[in-house]
Amino acid sequence: MVDTDRLTGAAKELGGKLQSAVGDITGSKRDSVEGRAREAQGAAENLYGQAKDTARDVADRVAETARDIGGRVRDAAGDHLESNDVEDRARQARSTAEDTYARAERSVRHAGREVYDYAEDAYEAGGRSLRQGSRTVTHQVADHPVAALLLAGLLGYGIGLLIHGRD
Repeated sequence: MVDTDRLTGAAKELGGKLQSAVGDITGSKRDSVEGRAREAQGAAENLYGQAKDTARDVADRVAETARDIGGRVRDAAGDHLESNDVEDRARQARSTAEDTYARAERSVRHAGREVYDYAEDAYEAGGRSLRQGSRTVTHQVADHPVAALLLAGLLGYGIGLLIHGRD
């Protein structure tokens, strides 16, 4: 059975890739950065789901192996061992496997939160840099309006030449 975290993680990862691609195409830094953050979050959630699946499978295999070994020992020992002893050992093995699964789940959740926090910090830093750059450009234009108009005109002319070529 596939863990739901794997499915939602894969969906978020795909959505993030699409959003960042659209942001790259349209020149939207916000969509590009948000998309990459969502992609990272989805990848982390997908990995978390994979780890849960793996840990669950391992726990099931250990419990099944413990039951199998317990049955073989009980059959081989016959009357020499009481069946309660073998069953207790099988329960202990399953309990140990479940504890290992819980520790692995906590570790993967922690790693996912760390990845998400890093992505969120990167997004916030990008936003701050964008706002600061916008303020700097605004101040430069306000301080030197004629130079800003000349520069804008030159850029427009250059783009026009690139688009239409020289005739």
